[in-house]
Amino acid sequence: MNSALQARIDALFTDLAGRSAPGLVVGVLQAGEVLHAKGYGMADLSQLTPLKADSVLRIASVSKQFTVAAALLLERQGRLSQQDDVRQHLPELGPWDLDGAVVRIEHLMRNTSGLPDVLELLRLGGVNLDLRVDRATLLQAMLRNRHLNFMPGSQFLYCNSGFALLGLIVERITGQSLGELLQQQFFGPLGMRQTRMLVESDVPLPRLASGYLPVPAEAGGGWRRAQHGFEHGGEGGMVSSVQDMLQWAAHLLRPAGAAPDMAADLMHAASLNGGEASPYARGLERSTLDGLACIGHGGLWPGFRTEFLLLPERELAVVVISNDGGHNPYKTAREIARLALDLPPPAAAAPDAALLGRWWDMASAQLLELSLQGKRLMAQQWGVSFELQATADGRWLPLRGAYELQLLGLGPDGRLQLQAGRGQQHGLQRLNAPAALPEGLAGDYWCEDIATWWRIRPCGAGLAVWAEGPLLKPTQPWALQGLDAGTVELLSQGYWMQGRQLLHPQRDEQGRVQALCVDTARVKGLRFERRNASKEV
Repeated sequence: MNSALQARIDALFTDLAGRSAPGLVVGVLQAGEVLHAKGYGMADLSQLTPLKADSVLRIASVSKQFTVAAALLLERQGRLSQQDDVRQHLPELGPWDLDGAVVRIEHLMRNTSGLPDVLELLRLGGVNLDLRVDRATLLQAMLRNRHLNFMPGSQFLYCNSGFALLGLIVERITGQSLGELLQQQFFGPLGMRQTRMLVESDVPLPRLASGYLPVPAEAGGGWRRAQHGFEHGGEGGMVSSVQDMLQWAAHLLRPAGAAPDMAADLMHAASLNGGEASPYARGLERSTLDGLACIGHGGLWPGFRTEFLLLPERELAVVVISNDGGHNPYKTAREIARLALDLPPPAAAAPDAALLGRWWDMASAQLLELSLQGKRLMAQQWGVSFELQATADGRWLPLRGAYELQLLGLGPDGRLQLQAGRGQQHGLQRLNAPAALPEGLAGDYWCEDIATWWRIRPCGAGLAVWAEGPLLKPTQPWALQGLDAGTVELLSQGYWMQGRQLLHPQRDEQGRVQALCVDTARVKGLRFERRNASKEV
């Protein structure tokens, strides 16, 4: 252990000392040596149990690299190929709505499949994460869908469906659960005793911390226990401890031979179909910190947030796992990495007040809201808020992982210059007030891919959507507000965050709305057809 580094890390979390609040567990490893492993805050507010280095927490999407490792192991054994059409192993999938589209196993590993994210498909039917949903139901939702966001391999777009399906492929080929295979091949040999697949959301486990969500100050402040009912698979079902994740990091940085060496395959970069760089490797994200190459992944689930960060050139690993849904471990892990490497903190920069407000570009369907929270520049997109950090060259980058967005500043025409995926640059114009809703929206719309009705009806002075999906009929309407003549913003209510989606009315030659094309963060161009509500579906 490094006492000087420990003191500097401890100083970051003095606000948690003596408080009854959730917190985080931090681990640092360099050159095979654990420099720090410690908990801050409480694992359980009811029992006032402190967080420790061996506390068990959900690591959510940090699980994805293990699912990929299992599939890569099967490829080495000759039991699958990354170039296999996924329908070779899951023939009940598809056919897809894009002619000639083939989704391959490698696309699942790299978040380039074009599949819409199953969590967002369900959300469009009114299903939130606090509802009890088993794996069979999740699979049926993925099997029903025929829609692809784009041609496989042409873009990067984060997708939980791909890793859920990848885990299922592993299970079908081996005849054993994904958790059993990982235990035999990786967790057992590496001594990762607290790591396992925890499919169910309600199974008690020794040392398992409770997840919490912050209550806004205007609602009284404090904390509430996070609810989550979805069963998990290859997309995010693991629980682990910081101690165990440091063991895994040590294996990736210095493979010891106890378990298969997957580091090079997991970290391997590949270009998109058009030759553009992708930020995602295989189950791991590629990034940089002050010019140093980074590889890692974040995890997000109600009440739990994780960051697993490796800097291979310096043989450094930082792991942060939090049971506070309001904490940002992506930012914390990079602060700690700078401390471990004696790098200066990023230069503070005051955002230009002219950046603040709502910005919109119809051609790229980019809608962004910028605001100040104290001295921090905050962005909100698709209903998710995140902090932006200034760079030395004047850009602003998101303090969150697997997200392709850079603010470049204001252009000569007053538009906000934004760079998104594949290096494409867009100019967003300021939105000063909501536009009027387009004419002719009211009616009933059916989406075959998610077996859901959207019923648009008058509500107050405007219109709202009542969603009726196969699992739930919400009683709360979702508000609509106009952005321009051809786009409507939908404000859907979620369990722990408000979703925002974009609706693009499609009209016939007489100008009547015949369909709605819907964009969300991870679903693009999903079609709702206008129908007579009395027609059987």
